[in-house]
Amino acid sequence: MVATSLWLAFYPSGVNVSSKWVCYTNKNSYWGLNMNIESYADLIREASVQPEPQRLMFVFAKAELPRGYTEAQQERFANQQGGTLAPVLCVDKLPEEIEDFSVLVEESTHTGIDWDIAFVAALGGRGGFAPNSDEAAQPLKMMMEKIQGGMIADFLTFNKHGELVALY
Repeated sequence: MVATSLWLAFYPSGVNVSSKWVCYTNKNSYWGLNMNIESYADLIREASVQPEPQRLMFVFAKAELPRGYTEAQQERFANQQGGTLAPVLCVDKLPEEIEDFSVLVEESTHTGIDWDIAFVAALGGRGGFAPNSDEAAQPLKMMMEKIQGGMIADFLTFNKHGELVALY
């Protein structure tokens, strides 16, 4: 039996953030451990070696100009240094389903919805079993709400090329 993923589309108002999209190479503490995640491959590797199986949760956001933007905001946005990030899609996956970021990007194109940034978090399983998609639904909703509220520090962020980026 082949599992299928449910891609959900969101059309809420976005979050104003001032962001410069640059490579992110700082040490991160995810899963309560000190680990150095510098790439998508590192994320998949670390998810795969955790004591309990993981389910990765992705919220995809589109960069856009805020309503009533100023000329200065438009200029910063054109230089990828500001704007609004609005969640537009979400999905949950097991690490082995998406070992390469390009697979995730390819799947997302079938939705017909464009995105710029993927926010990522992990949900740990228990008893040797990974959480299922139903168990990920509420954490995905909470993740989206945190992004809408501008509370993005808990998430890894990737661009469409699979590069870690820092938003500040």
